[in-house]
Amino acid sequence: MDEAVEPRKTRGWVVGELAREDLELYGREELEERIDALKAEIARAEAQLNRKKSTVAAADALFNFKGD
Repeated sequence: MDEAVEPRKTRGWVVGELAREDLELYGREELEERIDALKAEIARAEAQLNRKKSTVAAADALFNFKGD
């Protein structure tokens, strides 16, 4: 028997799901918790981005042979 295979989800699909969720169903406290969780995730993503930028900057500095 062949099992049904779900299509592979792309990166970032969760963000799309969150954007489509009906917020009318949430209470005030639930919305505040959601905002706090989203802010924490934004901070995590920004920290990763900064690490990647630092890595690129270090590589550029290492391989930049132009003399000033």
